Amino acid sequence: MSSSAPLRRPPHHRPLTRWAAVGAASAVVGVAALALPGTGPAQARPPGPAPSIPLEDPVSVAPVPSEGATRAPDTSRIAEDGIRPLQYWLDEYGVREAWEESTGKGVRIAVIDTGVDGSHQDLEGAVVGGTDVSGGGADDGQEGLGTEPEHGTLVASVAAGRGHVPPGGRDDDDPGRPAGIVGVAPDAEVLAVSTWLGDESPEVRSVDEQLPDAVRWAVDNGADVINMSVGSNATSWPESWDEAFLYAEEKDVLVVASAGNRGSGLVQVGAPATIPGVLTVGGVGRTGEASWESSSQGISIAVAGPSEDMVGAIPGDRYASWAGTSASAPVVAGTAALIKAKWPQMSSAQIANRIVSTARDTGAPGKDPLYGYGVLDVEAALTEDVPEVDRNPLGSMEQWVRVHRRTAAATPTTGPTESPAPVTEEVEAEVAPPEPVAPIDETGLLPVVVLAGFGLLVLGLTAGAVVHIRRIVAADPDGGTGGGA
Repeated sequence: MSSSAPLRRPPHHRPLTRWAAVGAASAVVGVAALALPGTGPAQARPPGPAPSIPLEDPVSVAPVPSEGATRAPDTSRIAEDGIRPLQYWLDEYGVREAWEESTGKGVRIAVIDTGVDGSHQDLEGAVVGGTDVSGGGADDGQEGLGTEPEHGTLVASVAAGRGHVPPGGRDDDDPGRPAGIVGVAPDAEVLAVSTWLGDESPEVRSVDEQLPDAVRWAVDNGADVINMSVGSNATSWPESWDEAFLYAEEKDVLVVASAGNRGSGLVQVGAPATIPGVLTVGGVGRTGEASWESSSQGISIAVAGPSEDMVGAIPGDRYASWAGTSASAPVVAGTAALIKAKWPQMSSAQIANRIVSTARDTGAPGKDPLYGYGVLDVEAALTEDVPEVDRNPLGSMEQWVRVHRRTAAATPTTGPTESPAPVTEEVEAEVAPPEPVAPIDETGLLPVVVLAGFGLLVLGLTAGAVVHIRRIVAADPDGGTGGGA
């Protein structure tokens, strides 16, 4: 049964006057809210990552000491063994229960983002490959790029962090190592695909070139799930992206994308989250209500996940508090990895259907533009019986291209092409020239003959008419006046 969950709007909210890259402008305790430029009319910007806020302020988030600990809290940052209790979604979204079914082993998640620091203590051994598609990063995709270089590491840690063992480490019930960030799929592998997002730079390729190349590389290098915590204020996408996302669909790779955040100026879902077949993730707060700052809305939202009060890993073995659908997307991507590991033969369409079918219906009954099909339930996605579907509930890129790109498909090619094979055999026999034929009227008498014949015909008809009249008169001597006195 659906419950009503109104959209929360913070007091004194003022709409932004300039579009920004997808992200969250939520204030973090003890840290000033993000300031966004507000000059000039709304302008489109390239897709970009959600901002994150490193926890350098000692009062940002108080460390949570382990049970029975008496030591003084670490006031320089979140203590490494105080991170795990801050990951509320592990309990509230059924992740720990889902680990009894699967931990994502053998599944690859491609993180198309600003680079992933594979040397972080919580990602040690998780990053198994990578590349750079921007032209300005490291070949292995592990260098942070753009305006938010730590963003990709945050995303990867939430999806597939493995934690670490601190000095004098202890045991616990998590499948990952006991301290630090543990991802939703802690045994999954990560492919780091670095992009330059958030602003234009003449030193790097355009976003329109980067993203389709990133998707293709991920598919070709064994990705089962692709996480794209990027977005824009445009609902449409360049035609040059069609083939890449169609390629992912054909190769049965599930793409998970963030819906964007009002706090960064994105009031509606933008590409690539609007592409058919993409599993688009909206955001909710701790109470399960749609977040105002850290989410957006749109008919392409498929499911909602946690987007407020999130924590993650950043380069330098550090941690950060962040917010936005950039954080909820990897929770869903990790869930997809858990499902894929449990049912290796399951198609991406069936995985998507399992996630949306088991979501907790929230807001308006059925699918709605704030929660999609509902709020994510990781345990249910791994344990409930879900009927198979014959098509992806999120749509088909192949069908969309066929309908909406028909004009392009029908455009004739302009380059040289080979001549087709001849339909008939070549005739080699010589053709004889025509024999001369004498004209019909060599003497010039044809007109005289025609006229004479016509005259005879008229004469014959006249004579016949006279004979017929005489017979009628002979048969009626009274002239046809009728008898009687």
